[in-house]
Amino acid sequence: MGTPDGSALKRRLGTFDAVTIGLGSMIGAGVFVALAPAAAAAGSGLMIGLAVAAVVAYCNATSSARLAARYPQSGGTYVYGRERLDEFWGYTAGFSFVVGKTASCAAMALTVGFYAWPAHAHAVAVAAVVALTVLNYAGVQKSAMLTRVIVAVVLAVLTAVVVIIVGSGHVDASRLASGHDAGVRGVLQAAGLLFFAFAGYARIATLGEEVRDPARTIPRAIPIALGITLLVYAVVAAAVLGELGSATLASADAPLAEAVRAAGRPGFEVVVRAGAAVAALGSLLALILGVSRTTLAMARDRHLPHALAAVHPRFGSPHRAEVVVGVVVAAVAAVVDVRGAIGFSSFAVLLYYAIANASAWTLGRRLIPATGLVGCLLLAVLLPLSSVLIGAAVVLIGALAYGARKTRQ
Repeated sequence: MGTPDGSALKRRLGTFDAVTIGLGSMIGAGVFVALAPAAAAAGSGLMIGLAVAAVVAYCNATSSARLAARYPQSGGTYVYGRERLDEFWGYTAGFSFVVGKTASCAAMALTVGFYAWPAHAHAVAVAAVVALTVLNYAGVQKSAMLTRVIVAVVLAVLTAVVVIIVGSGHVDASRLASGHDAGVRGVLQAAGLLFFAFAGYARIATLGEEVRDPARTIPRAIPIALGITLLVYAVVAAAVLGELGSATLASADAPLAEAVRAAGRPGFEVVVRAGAAVAALGSLLALILGVSRTTLAMARDRHLPHALAAVHPRFGSPHRAEVVVGVVVAAVAAVVDVRGAIGFSSFAVLLYYAIANASAWTLGRRLIPATGLVGCLLLAVLLPLSSVLIGAAVVLIGALAYGARKTRQ
């Protein structure tokens, strides 16, 4: 698969870098942001919702890995849908990814703000976006190196949180069992919200043009990153749920900080808040990378202004796409609500992965892509009604824009 002259990216990332970027985008979002609204939906069925989200994520990851190995270009499912289905489905996937992950970026930026300086959360969020956009502008290798540090810090903090909670002797294992409040719809809605946290493995696929030996590296990196993330989520979610119970967890603004306080270590709360801010920075860094690369791919095909397809001659980064994405995310982060952004992002990204699974269906071995396709569509329509309506309206606007453009040609 070729790229236009002057817009090809350099292959600099190995398996370890790819896994690290995937971990940086996944670990942080779910643990520090999505557990509370998921508990509000599922009640004592939170762990079941986590398992359902993991199954759907595994199917999506497997489909994405197969497709990325065959089409090692920037753009992810935008490219796969275009090549395996048709141009409209590729465009719809790319549009859904860009708008959904822009909302994710804003949510992560605000998470940094609310944990680091709650009184000025929006200002901190905008500053974080600007700083990471400058970093990404200078090239993906610098971003990968920073992500390594962030992942190491976050894993250390999460390990300490689990040790404190388990060591307190207050954990009630009966709270992990599903009770009468765990309805099927609530569990599936929680799975849709928790999917927000697992979707980071897409960053590995969307960086396909910058990965060395992508046919081997990507299929290896995606399941490794997803498996590590699932293990971390399961352990942390079980510890926090066992400490707080589903009702307290559902109402918590900072679940891990409250769990540490309940475990008798309120002094460690500041460390948890710092870890949450660092985790959100890692997620935000990887998210901006993914959105800018999909923007680059769509600009190459002129679904977005072709000027955004430029690659910096020195840094090897899609610098114009980086700047535009950074400006848009900063503007959204200045006004958006965190929980609303999570629901909208989940809807758009589940649609994106539904198209990925439909594309993988055409490659054969159809059980996994069929399961992923049905799972994505089911979780999408069972999200909170406001998220479904807003998400569907935005995707429809994108489809109408595509139709108008094709009519003019």
